[in-house]
Amino acid sequence: MLLEMKVYGLTIDPLTNAPIVILKDLEEKNALPVWIGVLEASAIASELEKVHFSRPMTHDLVKEILKRVDATVEKVEVNDLKDNVYYATIYMVTKAGNFSLDARPSDAIALALRASAPIFVDTCVLDKSKNIDMRTDKKEKDSKTAAAKLEDLSPEDFTKYKM
Repeated sequence: MLLEMKVYGLTIDPLTNAPIVILKDLEEKNALPVWIGVLEASAIASELEKVHFSRPMTHDLVKEILKRVDATVEKVEVNDLKDNVYYATIYMVTKAGNFSLDARPSDAIALALRASAPIFVDTCVLDKSKNIDMRTDKKEKDSKTAAAKLEDLSPEDFTKYKM
């Protein structure tokens, strides 16, 4: 089942400093945080704030290309979450027919905002997002390794490196 959602805002993950776009359903009963890149966050923020640049940014360029070829963005869907990675699809309409494109959710959202297209989220994504593992294996291994190294240190090890 699909829920129509809107961009509620942008925030920063306090652990990773990564931008997060927050989507909420129209009744504001469900929220979906999606971790995105800095450039995509900038593209979304500039559209939300209606900031226009002297030269077209990437998503503005895509919007203009679509306009020139008489194509429109019908909708975007955030439709899956696998291994902490979100997936989205952009649905397009042209005179020659309809088609869809796989996209990163951040790009799909940035384009949907520019095209005034609705954003939908599959409810399975909402369910899966409740179980996102915020730790990465590498970080977990590094912290275990660091802890093990600290436990193995002797008092003499702290005086080895004098300034």
